[in-house]
Amino acid sequence: MKELLHRDILSWGAVSVTFGSLLKALMIFIFTYALLRGISYVVRRSIRRKDDSIDGRQASVIQLIRYFVWAIALSFILQTMGIDITFLVASSAALLVGVGLGLQNIFKDFVSGIVLLLEGTVQVGDIVEADGMIVMVNEVSLRTSRVTTRDDNVIIFPNHKFVEEKIVNWTNNLHPTRFSILVGVDYSSDAALVTKVMLDCARQHTDILAEEKYLPFVRLEEFDDSSLNFSLIFFSFNLFRIENVKSELRLKLLDAFRANNITIPFPQRVIHRAAE
Repeated sequence: MKELLHRDILSWGAVSVTFGSLLKALMIFIFTYALLRGISYVVRRSIRRKDDSIDGRQASVIQLIRYFVWAIALSFILQTMGIDITFLVASSAALLVGVGLGLQNIFKDFVSGIVLLLEGTVQVGDIVEADGMIVMVNEVSLRTSRVTTRDDNVIIFPNHKFVEEKIVNWTNNLHPTRFSILVGVDYSSDAALVTKVMLDCARQHTDILAEEKYLPFVRLEEFDDSSLNFSLIFFSFNLFRIENVKSELRLKLLDAFRANNITIPFPQRVIHRAAE
Protein backbone atom coordinates (compact mmCIF):
# COMPACT_ATOMS: atom_id res chain seq x y z
CA MET A 1 0.00 0.00 0.00
CA LYS A 2 2.85 2.37 0.87
CA GLU A 3 4.54 1.61 -2.43
CA LEU A 4 1.32 2.41 -4.29
CA LEU A 5 0.99 5.77 -2.53
CA HIS A 6 4.57 6.72 -3.46
CA ARG A 7 4.32 5.53 -7.04
CA ASP A 8 4.78 8.35 -9.56
CA ILE A 9 1.83 9.21 -11.77
CA LEU A 10 3.45 12.18 -13.46
CA SER A 11 7.01 13.41 -13.28
CA TRP A 12 8.24 16.63 -14.83
CA GLY A 13 11.53 18.15 -13.69
CA ALA A 14 11.35 18.81 -9.95
CA VAL A 15 7.63 18.14 -9.93
CA SER A 16 6.56 14.62 -9.06
CA VAL A 17 2.92 13.68 -8.66
CA THR A 18 2.24 10.47 -6.76
CA PHE A 19 -0.92 8.61 -5.79
CA GLY A 20 -0.44 9.88 -2.24
CA SER A 21 -0.08 13.55 -3.22
CA LEU A 22 -3.04 13.26 -5.59
CA LEU A 23 -5.13 11.75 -2.78
CA LYS A 24 -4.10 14.57 -0.42
CA ALA A 25 -5.00 17.17 -3.06
CA LEU A 26 -8.41 15.53 -3.51
CA MET A 27 -8.98 15.53 0.25
CA ILE A 28 -8.05 19.23 0.45
CA PHE A 29 -10.49 19.97 -2.38
CA ILE A 30 -13.33 18.05 -0.69
CA PHE A 31 -12.58 19.63 2.70
CA THR A 32 -12.52 23.13 1.18
CA TYR A 33 -15.80 22.54 -0.65
CA ALA A 34 -17.48 21.24 2.53
CA LEU A 35 -16.01 24.11 4.58
CA LEU A 36 -17.33 26.74 2.19
CA ARG A 37 -20.78 25.16 2.17
CA GLY A 38 -20.74 25.22 5.96
CA ILE A 39 -19.53 28.84 6.13
CA SER A 40 -22.16 29.95 3.63
CA TYR A 41 -24.88 28.17 5.59
CA VAL A 42 -23.81 29.66 8.93
CA VAL A 43 -23.37 33.17 7.53
CA ARG A 44 -26.69 33.11 5.70
CA ARG A 45 -28.54 31.92 8.81
CA SER A 46 -26.89 34.53 11.05
CA ILE A 47 -27.48 37.53 8.74
CA ARG A 48 -30.79 36.54 7.18
CA ARG A 49 -33.13 39.48 7.19
CA LYS A 50 -36.78 39.59 8.21
CA ASP A 51 -37.96 39.33 4.63
CA ASP A 52 -36.03 36.07 4.20
CA SER A 53 -33.56 37.60 1.76
CA ILE A 54 -29.81 38.16 1.82
CA ASP A 55 -28.56 41.73 1.51
CA GLY A 56 -26.42 42.47 -1.56
CA ARG A 57 -23.45 43.57 0.56
CA GLN A 58 -23.63 40.37 2.60
CA ALA A 59 -23.75 38.27 -0.56
CA SER A 60 -20.62 40.09 -1.77
CA VAL A 61 -18.85 39.28 1.50
CA ILE A 62 -19.73 35.60 1.11
CA GLN A 63 -18.37 35.69 -2.44
CA LEU A 64 -15.10 37.25 -1.29
CA ILE A 65 -14.74 34.60 1.43
CA ARG A 66 -15.13 31.92 -1.23
CA TYR A 67 -12.40 33.42 -3.42
CA PHE A 68 -10.03 33.83 -0.46
CA VAL A 69 -10.51 30.28 0.84
CA TRP A 70 -10.17 28.75 -2.63
CA ALA A 71 -6.92 30.72 -3.20
CA ILE A 72 -5.47 29.28 0.02
CA ALA A 73 -6.69 25.79 -0.85
CA LEU A 74 -5.13 26.01 -4.31
CA SER A 75 -1.77 26.97 -2.84
CA PHE A 76 -1.93 23.96 -0.48
CA ILE A 77 -2.88 21.66 -3.34
CA LEU A 78 0.05 22.84 -5.46
CA GLN A 79 2.47 22.47 -2.56
CA THR A 80 1.12 18.99 -1.83
CA MET A 81 1.86 18.03 -5.43
CA GLY A 82 5.44 19.31 -5.08
CA ILE A 83 5.04 22.60 -6.95
CA ASP A 84 6.95 25.50 -5.36
CA ILE A 85 4.59 28.49 -5.34
CA THR A 86 7.37 31.03 -4.76
CA PHE A 87 9.42 29.71 -7.66
CA LEU A 88 6.32 29.51 -9.85
CA VAL A 89 5.36 33.14 -9.22
CA ALA A 90 8.91 34.41 -9.66
CA SER A 91 9.51 32.50 -12.87
CA SER A 92 6.21 33.59 -14.39
CA ALA A 93 6.47 37.27 -13.44
CA ALA A 94 7.77 38.30 -16.85
CA LEU A 95 5.14 36.18 -18.55
CA LEU A 96 2.39 37.75 -16.42
CA VAL A 97 3.57 41.22 -17.42
CA GLY A 98 3.37 40.31 -21.09
CA VAL A 99 -0.01 38.69 -20.68
CA GLY A 100 -1.23 41.67 -18.66
CA LEU A 101 -0.36 44.06 -21.47
CA GLY A 102 -2.37 42.00 -23.91
CA LEU A 103 -5.29 41.41 -21.56
CA GLN A 104 -5.64 44.81 -19.96
CA ASN A 105 -9.41 44.86 -20.16
CA ILE A 106 -9.74 41.48 -18.45
CA PHE A 107 -7.43 42.51 -15.60
CA LYS A 108 -9.30 45.81 -15.37
CA ASP A 109 -12.54 43.88 -14.96
CA PHE A 110 -10.97 41.74 -12.22
CA VAL A 111 -9.79 44.80 -10.29
CA SER A 112 -13.19 46.43 -10.78
CA GLY A 113 -14.87 43.27 -9.48
CA ILE A 114 -12.79 43.38 -6.29
CA VAL A 115 -13.67 47.07 -5.85
CA LEU A 116 -17.38 46.32 -6.27
CA LEU A 117 -17.29 43.44 -3.81
CA LEU A 118 -15.39 45.48 -1.20
CA GLU A 119 -17.15 48.83 -1.52
CA GLY A 120 -20.62 47.51 -2.24
CA THR A 121 -21.55 50.44 -4.49
CA VAL A 122 -23.41 47.98 -6.73
CA GLN A 123 -24.90 44.99 -4.95
CA VAL A 124 -27.04 42.00 -5.76
CA GLY A 125 -30.66 43.10 -6.04
CA ASP A 126 -29.84 46.72 -6.87
CA ILE A 127 -31.74 48.45 -9.66
CA VAL A 128 -29.33 50.60 -11.66
CA GLU A 129 -29.36 52.63 -14.83
CA ALA A 130 -26.27 51.72 -16.83
CA ASP A 131 -25.39 51.78 -20.50
CA GLY A 132 -28.75 53.39 -21.27
CA MET A 133 -30.76 50.57 -19.66
CA ILE A 134 -32.61 49.98 -16.40
CA VAL A 135 -31.38 46.65 -15.04
CA MET A 136 -31.51 44.57 -11.88
CA VAL A 137 -28.21 43.13 -10.63
CA ASN A 138 -28.47 39.36 -10.13
CA GLU A 139 -24.84 38.43 -9.49
CA VAL A 140 -21.54 40.25 -8.97
CA SER A 141 -18.53 38.07 -9.78
CA LEU A 142 -14.85 38.91 -10.04
CA ARG A 143 -14.79 39.70 -13.77
CA THR A 144 -18.42 40.18 -14.83
CA SER A 145 -21.84 40.89 -13.38
CA ARG A 146 -25.10 39.29 -14.46
CA VAL A 147 -28.06 41.65 -14.80
CA THR A 148 -31.67 41.39 -15.97
CA THR A 149 -33.44 44.03 -18.05
CA ARG A 150 -37.09 45.03 -17.75
CA ASP A 151 -37.75 42.72 -20.71
CA ASP A 152 -36.34 39.83 -18.63
CA ASN A 153 -33.28 39.53 -20.85
CA VAL A 154 -30.10 38.43 -19.05
CA ILE A 155 -27.02 40.49 -19.92
CA ILE A 156 -23.41 39.93 -18.83
CA PHE A 157 -21.85 43.26 -17.87
CA PRO A 158 -18.06 43.73 -17.60
CA ASN A 159 -17.38 45.07 -14.12
CA HIS A 160 -15.40 48.12 -15.26
CA LYS A 161 -18.64 49.66 -16.59
CA PHE A 162 -19.93 49.90 -13.01
CA VAL A 163 -16.68 51.44 -11.76
CA GLU A 164 -15.56 53.77 -14.55
CA GLU A 165 -18.82 54.92 -16.12
CA LYS A 166 -21.55 57.06 -14.62
CA ILE A 167 -24.45 54.97 -13.34
CA VAL A 168 -27.60 55.74 -11.37
CA ASN A 169 -28.28 53.34 -8.50
CA TRP A 170 -31.96 53.74 -7.70
CA THR A 171 -31.80 51.28 -4.82
CA ASN A 172 -29.25 53.40 -2.90
CA ASN A 173 -31.97 56.00 -2.49
CA LEU A 174 -33.60 55.36 0.90
CA HIS A 175 -36.69 57.29 -0.14
CA PRO A 176 -39.25 56.21 -2.76
CA THR A 177 -38.65 57.42 -6.29
CA ARG A 178 -40.88 60.03 -7.90
CA PHE A 179 -42.47 59.36 -11.28
CA SER A 180 -44.93 61.23 -13.47
CA ILE A 181 -47.45 60.67 -16.26
CA LEU A 182 -48.29 63.43 -18.74
CA VAL A 183 -51.89 63.68 -20.02
CA GLY A 184 -53.43 66.24 -22.34
CA VAL A 185 -57.14 67.15 -22.13
CA ASP A 186 -59.41 69.35 -24.19
CA TYR A 187 -59.59 73.09 -23.36
CA SER A 188 -63.30 72.72 -22.58
CA SER A 189 -62.53 70.35 -19.70
CA ASP A 190 -63.06 71.30 -16.07
CA ALA A 191 -59.55 71.55 -14.60
CA ALA A 192 -60.75 70.80 -11.07
CA LEU A 193 -62.58 67.67 -12.26
CA VAL A 194 -59.53 66.53 -14.22
CA THR A 195 -57.36 66.92 -11.13
CA LYS A 196 -59.82 64.98 -8.96
CA VAL A 197 -60.15 62.13 -11.43
CA MET A 198 -56.38 61.79 -11.80
CA LEU A 199 -55.83 61.75 -8.04
CA ASP A 200 -58.60 59.18 -7.52
CA CYS A 201 -56.98 56.85 -10.07
CA ALA A 202 -53.59 57.23 -8.40
CA ARG A 203 -54.97 56.48 -4.92
CA GLN A 204 -56.58 53.26 -6.17
CA HIS A 205 -53.26 51.74 -7.28
CA THR A 206 -51.56 49.58 -4.66
CA ASP A 207 -48.01 50.37 -5.85
CA ILE A 208 -48.48 54.13 -5.42
CA LEU A 209 -47.74 55.43 -1.93
CA ALA A 210 -50.57 57.09 -0.02
CA GLU A 211 -48.53 58.34 2.95
CA GLU A 212 -48.92 62.01 3.82
CA LYS A 213 -45.32 62.77 2.91
CA TYR A 214 -45.59 61.04 -0.48
CA LEU A 215 -49.14 61.77 -1.57
CA PRO A 216 -49.66 61.96 -5.35
CA PHE A 217 -50.43 65.38 -6.77
CA VAL A 218 -51.39 66.93 -10.12
CA ARG A 219 -49.64 69.78 -11.86
CA LEU A 220 -50.80 71.81 -14.86
CA GLU A 221 -47.70 71.76 -17.03
CA GLU A 222 -48.51 73.91 -20.06
CA PHE A 223 -51.08 75.31 -22.44
CA ASP A 224 -50.39 73.32 -25.59
CA ASP A 225 -51.73 74.07 -29.07
CA SER A 226 -54.75 71.78 -28.72
CA SER A 227 -54.70 70.60 -25.09
CA LEU A 228 -54.18 71.41 -21.44
CA ASN A 229 -51.28 69.23 -20.32
CA PHE A 230 -51.49 67.85 -16.78
CA SER A 231 -48.85 65.76 -14.97
CA LEU A 232 -49.83 63.15 -12.43
CA ILE A 233 -46.87 62.91 -10.05
CA PHE A 234 -46.62 59.98 -7.64
CA PHE A 235 -44.12 58.04 -5.52
CA SER A 236 -43.41 54.33 -5.62
CA PHE A 237 -40.95 51.68 -4.42
CA ASN A 238 -41.71 49.46 -7.42
CA LEU A 239 -38.72 50.74 -9.39
CA PHE A 240 -37.99 47.83 -11.68
CA ARG A 241 -41.56 47.31 -12.96
CA ILE A 242 -42.63 50.95 -12.87
CA GLU A 243 -43.49 50.90 -16.58
CA ASN A 244 -46.19 48.33 -15.79
CA VAL A 245 -47.51 50.62 -13.05
CA LYS A 246 -47.61 53.54 -15.48
CA SER A 247 -49.44 51.45 -18.08
CA GLU A 248 -52.07 50.32 -15.54
CA LEU A 249 -52.46 53.92 -14.39
CA ARG A 250 -52.98 55.18 -17.95
CA LEU A 251 -55.69 52.56 -18.51
CA LYS A 252 -57.45 53.68 -15.32
CA LEU A 253 -57.21 57.31 -16.46
CA LEU A 254 -58.62 56.47 -19.88
CA ASP A 255 -61.67 54.72 -18.38
CA ALA A 256 -62.19 57.47 -15.80
CA PHE A 257 -61.95 60.25 -18.41
CA ARG A 258 -64.53 58.53 -20.58
CA ALA A 259 -66.85 58.05 -17.59
CA ASN A 260 -66.59 61.78 -16.75
CA ASN A 261 -66.83 63.01 -20.36
CA ILE A 262 -63.28 64.36 -20.31
CA THR A 263 -61.88 64.43 -23.84
CA ILE A 264 -58.29 63.66 -24.74
CA PRO A 265 -57.74 65.63 -27.98
CA PHE A 266 -55.71 64.38 -30.89
CA PRO A 267 -53.80 66.51 -33.40
CA GLN A 268 -55.91 67.75 -36.28
CA ARG A 269 -54.53 68.88 -39.57
CA VAL A 270 -56.36 70.91 -42.21
CA ILE A 271 -55.10 70.26 -45.71
CA HIS A 272 -55.83 72.97 -48.28
CA ARG A 273 -55.82 71.80 -51.84
CA ALA A 274 -54.16 74.22 -54.15
CA ALA A 275 -56.34 75.60 -56.91
CA GLU A 276 -55.51 74.22 -60.30
